[in-house]
Amino acid sequence: MDSRQSYVLRTVEERKVRLARLWFCDVLGHLKSVAISPVELDTAFDEGVQFDGSAIDGFSRVQESDVLAVPDASSFQLMRWDEGGEMSARMFCDLVNLDGSPFEGDPRQVLRRNLNRARDAGFELMCAPEVEFFYFRSDDPRSGPTPLDQASYFDLTTFDASSDIRRETIQRLEATGIPVEYSFHEDAPSQHEIDLRYTDALTMADNLMTLRLIVREVALAHGVHATFMPKPMAGVQGSGMHTHLSLFAGETNAFYDPEHPSGLSTTAQQFVAGLLHHSPEITAVTNQLVNSYKRLVSGFEAPVHVSWARNNRSALVRVPIAKRGKEPVATRIEYRAIDPACNPYLAFSVILAAGLAGIEGGYELPPEATTNLFDPAVSATIDNTELLPASLAEALDRMEQSTLVREALGEHIFEWFLRNKRAEWAEYKAHVSQFELDRYLSRW
Repeated sequence: MDSRQSYVLRTVEERKVRLARLWFCDVLGHLKSVAISPVELDTAFDEGVQFDGSAIDGFSRVQESDVLAVPDASSFQLMRWDEGGEMSARMFCDLVNLDGSPFEGDPRQVLRRNLNRARDAGFELMCAPEVEFFYFRSDDPRSGPTPLDQASYFDLTTFDASSDIRRETIQRLEATGIPVEYSFHEDAPSQHEIDLRYTDALTMADNLMTLRLIVREVALAHGVHATFMPKPMAGVQGSGMHTHLSLFAGETNAFYDPEHPSGLSTTAQQFVAGLLHHSPEITAVTNQLVNSYKRLVSGFEAPVHVSWARNNRSALVRVPIAKRGKEPVATRIEYRAIDPACNPYLAFSVILAAGLAGIEGGYELPPEATTNLFDPAVSATIDNTELLPASLAEALDRMEQSTLVREALGEHIFEWFLRNKRAEWAEYKAHVSQFELDRYLSRW
């Protein structure tokens, strides 16, 4: 037993933890959990917890169903007091086959494999996402989304009716060991943002899964519904998850070069070039819902053009200006297409794979975008810049042709994801929407 497992067992005993929750997620990013007694933790570390993988979408076929959930002691966190005054804890699990080999249907193992590939090249991926979401009065789709307020960007007034909910959410996150850098009311009514402090990609993916649960739990306790749906309301901005990225080589930020005008090293430029080149292929993973593409349209401050720029928020990849004196550490890029309904393990995997392809292939960075691409009048005049996929169907077509995404996800998840999302698109095409009824029923 390693020192981290010993620490977990000691802490569980000292803090009188009554329930240990073992977490993992399915291919689409839905959180799964099995709760065990603390006395079973020692066995779980040594042998794993066996369960029927065929009962979870995207995992196993019936004839090869059993898999093991092995808790990762490094992800251990005490959670809030449960009702009745009992302390609980959570750990994320790595899923393995009965012979101990990594289970290819486990998104966390997919990210581990891609991070190990980056480490072999001497790099560690660091991430810092900006998570946007909405609060609504109900989750009943028949009544439609009803905002709690009409506040706007950075409002700190009585118009922000959800400030107490957001404050309690941040307290819960911090108590769970997830540091929050900023939080505020976003641009649309009842839309909010929580920015997490940067850390390594695997820890951040775990933190995002925890954040989505805590945001919903706190909202529910206040009698409202929190949603990470990318575009729940027409006519206003959708919710993105702009993610800041950098590669570190040991203690050194591999993206920083003080001699280059942009501050970006050759490694960073090649990473951005790879991300741009492969962005249409990875979009089905970073934006996995039919609804995701209602956000990725012109006029609502979401990226549409495959482009990069320094401090220009209309570009797909932005290079933020680092604070003076912190450039060696804070130089980074921001990928702006990704939305908060993604599976973060898979999204980080394909983003990293695209960037590494640029480094390994020596991709050349295209010219910088110098205009406001959000302006429809400007974007209409651009004819030499590739666009992101305009629908889930188009994104899946690009993904299906991508060797990079197939290798990043592995054959098992790649094929299942395509089948599942093709079925989602087929259901959407067969659906008759209210828009069609309003527009055509009385006129045709």
